[in-house]
Amino acid sequence: MKVDLYRTTVLLEEVGKVIAPGGVGVTISSQSGHWMKQLTPEEDEQLACTPTEELLKLTLLQPENIRDTLHAYQLAKRCNEKRVMAESVKWGEKGARVNSISPGIIVTPLAIDEFNGSRGDFYKNMFAKCPAGRPGTADEVANVAELLMSDKGAFITGADFLIDGRATASYFYGCLSQKH
Repeated sequence: MKVDLYRTTVLLEEVGKVIAPGGVGVTISSQSGHWMKQLTPEEDEQLACTPTEELLKLTLLQPENIRDTLHAYQLAKRCNEKRVMAESVKWGEKGARVNSISPGIIVTPLAIDEFNGSRGDFYKNMFAKCPAGRPGTADEVANVAELLMSDKGAFITGADFLIDGRATASYFYGCLSQKH
């Protein structure tokens, strides 16, 4: 939580203090934040707006309310998405923009370790069944970041871009769903 949630919150807040007009920020979140059960509107607002120094004291972030490390990671990434949305209001007052990107599985050394780890079969099944049929690449994430940071993305702010080859859509409504 201290890295995935707290430090991102501090970064957004501190950069937001000094961002110049026309400045743009992009944070990297994760598809994982989209896979967890929906939070209540009150919990979403707490994640978005609680002062940074009080954030880790929230009831929903206490160890007794976190099932496992995956749930902790998902909560952290959900918080990042909500913080970007809330911070975009403050950044906007300075004429700046901020967005987040939530990649799915991207081919990196860490992902390769995951493919060969305890959840490897899950990932292989996901790639086989999801519409893209493969993990993403760093270049595909960079292309979205390039758009968000360019003049072509000037109207985009406070948004989270899920780029996962439709794996999340398939998880909830398609062939990766528990219903299928």
